[in-house]
Amino acid sequence: MITDDGCELWTSATGRGEPILCCHGGPGLWDMFGTLDPGPGFRLIRWDQRGAGRSEARGPYTLERMVADVDAVREWHGLDRVPVLGHSWGAHLGLLYALAHPERVSALVYVSGVGLGHDWHPEFERNFERALGERYSRWAELREKDRDEAEERELAVLQWTADFVAEGARHAEAMATPWFPINYEANAALSEEMRTVSESALVSACRSLPVPTLIVDGMADNRPRWAVDSLERALPSVTRVRLPGVGHVPWLEAPDEFRAAVVAFLDGRPGVS
Repeated sequence: MITDDGCELWTSATGRGEPILCCHGGPGLWDMFGTLDPGPGFRLIRWDQRGAGRSEARGPYTLERMVADVDAVREWHGLDRVPVLGHSWGAHLGLLYALAHPERVSALVYVSGVGLGHDWHPEFERNFERALGERYSRWAELREKDRDEAEERELAVLQWTADFVAEGARHAEAMATPWFPINYEANAALSEEMRTVSESALVSACRSLPVPTLIVDGMADNRPRWAVDSLERALPSVTRVRLPGVGHVPWLEAPDEFRAAVVAFLDGRPGVS
């Protein structure tokens, strides 16, 4: 598909039933929802954000442009109002889209997001180092050097291994297959712009958000889950599901529990039978 500014985006629709528009994590990564199974009653709308994966490597890399791209994907698939499911950075992108276009979002599923503030990083870094254990030294070595493509992938797999409680290496290898170059320019630009938006401003905006929201937390996520508390308190219509013993990617570690939480939420919305 082509956006209004001429950027080519990769997108896919799989399954039959009610569509769910997915926003993957990153920024600068690609769609990793290939193993997400929401059940036979749903159709997954997936896409690679601009600059990464199978989409065209071109900016601008701004929050406004990314929100516009979400809307472009919705429109290209011929959808009016749609549930939006976002993971990690994609959870924040889904929230920003719902705030900008609440009339186009029937429900928001906020998975493993990092909340509205910016003070969770020190705890995350401590948790991350502890989770990697003896592998942390290799991760740090790779971070500091000029890397070829094989080392780029090795670094990513090491980093993603820490996102799981069990079988982290296997899950991380699956996430890195197929492999695409990471867009560090997009990551840096969007991460910096996110830091310019205050938590209080987002809390204020969320207080009037009419979109029913499901927050899904893996309670063993390295990113502290208290960071999401202010979002939960601000939303007028919110359900929160906490999955014990689950890390940052719950549909891989606890697929049945994750599917049950999402389906129960979407089936329980007003006006949905």
